[in-house]
Amino acid sequence: MRGPAMRLPPRLALSALARGPSCILGSGAATRKDWQARNRRGFSDFYMQPLPDSDLEETSPWTSRNRSEPTRHIVCKKAARNLVRDLLEHQNPSRQIILECNPGPGILTGALLKAGARVVAFESEKTFIPHLESLQRNMDGELQVVNCDFFKMDPRYQEVVRPDMSSPTIFQNLGIKAVPWTAGVPIKVFGILPYKHERRILWKMLFDLYSCESIYRYGRVELNMFVSEREFRKLIATPKRPDLYQVLAVLWQVACEVKFLHMEPWSSFSVDNENGHLEKSKHGESLNLLKQNLYLVRMTPRRTLFTENLSPLNYDIFFHLVKHCFGKRNAPIIRHLRSLSTVDPIKILRQIRKNPGDTAARMYPHDFKRLFEAIEQSEDSVFKWIYDYCPEDVEF
Repeated sequence: MRGPAMRLPPRLALSALARGPSCILGSGAATRKDWQARNRRGFSDFYMQPLPDSDLEETSPWTSRNRSEPTRHIVCKKAARNLVRDLLEHQNPSRQIILECNPGPGILTGALLKAGARVVAFESEKTFIPHLESLQRNMDGELQVVNCDFFKMDPRYQEVVRPDMSSPTIFQNLGIKAVPWTAGVPIKVFGILPYKHERRILWKMLFDLYSCESIYRYGRVELNMFVSEREFRKLIATPKRPDLYQVLAVLWQVACEVKFLHMEPWSSFSVDNENGHLEKSKHGESLNLLKQNLYLVRMTPRRTLFTENLSPLNYDIFFHLVKHCFGKRNAPIIRHLRSLSTVDPIKILRQIRKNPGDTAARMYPHDFKRLFEAIEQSEDSVFKWIYDYCPEDVEF
């Protein structure tokens, strides 16, 4: 990242043509996809890293560093029955594949199996594996157990990925096949986000979703996640709550139908400490964090997310557009457009029926998508988007 001690070469403007066949790079030409793949340390990696959290460590939870933290599990049978109802709804249970993250003692696992669902249990704590495997032997193939932390699967910024942390290897062994994006929901995921890394994991999943990587290679995978009240309020925020409305809310709401299912009291959960035993945390701060009600949120990817003008090849520019606008959220949107694009901002705003004086804080998620697609569709200029890069970072 850029810092005060670093000396950078002069800034050069480059255009990225999301729909065009190539972009101009010196005297040669390459497709935008080729440029994006080669320039991993340039535009994408600089701008597209998950937003930092001041209260989190620099090490991401999906890196190779082995680090444990208390994990919450469902231990209330009534809560398990309610979750079965939410996850299966009125659909045929035998057609449902449920990926359960860190099931622990298997209270929900047993309830799902009893209802007739097919369950894949991703359990990271070896203490619970024997019990789950014992349950598996009596379920005639309806339960499969994987000793893997679902939330650490498919790390994004590691050159070497362990096979047991790779979704293609795991899903192939499970017999799970990809379906078209326009098809129905092929898989449902249930999990409780680790309280120390909620925001980082939500960002990682966003990158996977928009790039159709990891679990989203297999179609419109539906997430059913328990999150803290803090993150829940931010996920569903709109311009009506400017104090909570952030980039994360915009990108998730553009990508998915975000639906609140229900709130579960903290007493429905038990905590697994680093030794693998179910007990209450002895640390006051951690105990206060864990003694919070959790909110079950369903995030179903939209069939209409990807269009001719927004795709897995140019989503990074869309991310940058939204992040840039929220950098100065109360500045007129026209000012942001003049620094981001070479197209006529007045014409673009008129096309999406927005006033030049409107700010990012007053734009709804679908407004950002319409704005981005209007610029991508515009033929006013060959150079639609402008950004800076370091020429020595591009290798040909």
